[in-house]
Amino acid sequence: MNLSPINTLIWSSILSIATLSAKAQKVDEPRAATTDDALVKQLLAEDLGIRSFLFSQVVKSSTGHEVVPFDKEKVAHQTALAAIQMGIKESIVALNRADSPIKKLRRINEASRYFEDLLLIKLDAHPDLSCSIPKNTKGKAQRSGYPDMRIEHIATKTVFYLDPKLFENKSRASSLRTFYFEPKTRTMKIHDDAVHLLLGISHDGVDGNWTFLNWELVDLSKFKVRLKAEFQASNKDLYRKGNIISSGE
Repeated sequence: MNLSPINTLIWSSILSIATLSAKAQKVDEPRAATTDDALVKQLLAEDLGIRSFLFSQVVKSSTGHEVVPFDKEKVAHQTALAAIQMGIKESIVALNRADSPIKKLRRINEASRYFEDLLLIKLDAHPDLSCSIPKNTKGKAQRSGYPDMRIEHIATKTVFYLDPKLFENKSRASSLRTFYFEPKTRTMKIHDDAVHLLLGISHDGVDGNWTFLNWELVDLSKFKVRLKAEFQASNKDLYRKGNIISSGE
């Protein structure tokens, strides 16, 4: 499917419906209602829940940066690939040991941090690469959100973003959501034209005694994503004094 650039109004709405609503509240009520009504109707008409978008287009539209395809003919790409391959093989061996700290975890999701930490050390130790936690728009290193790691080939300044993900081996073909990207301006971590890679690491699903099995490295340049369109609120929004009509103990 060939995708044209996402309409500016629609894309701004996807990034922050809450921001637009806050602005609308500052004008008179009839105008705010008209603005919101038109916006909601336009969002619904886009059928955003069933459309798919090239991840590269989403990144380009929200950050201005290109998602560069992996090219095995380029030296920088070869170097990064070899380092990642070696790093993940050694990390799986280390974290499968009987005395691995992962064996003491209650939830498998907590194990991702251990893989990230080991890979950071191993990749940053490579003489031709540097590896770090990406910084957000405010210049602060940020663990949460996509991507998890930033790798740079020192000689060519080629940047690679790497995102390790754990999954149970039997759920490899699952249709449940396992990847998400929220293009929030203040916490954005993508600041380079870069190769985007996802490192999938499978495990056997044995709670409390996980064994890591295989790994797969995915080039996200041709990867497609869907938008989960929803209107949401927090408890702080729900339980405002003006909303409550009755309460009790």
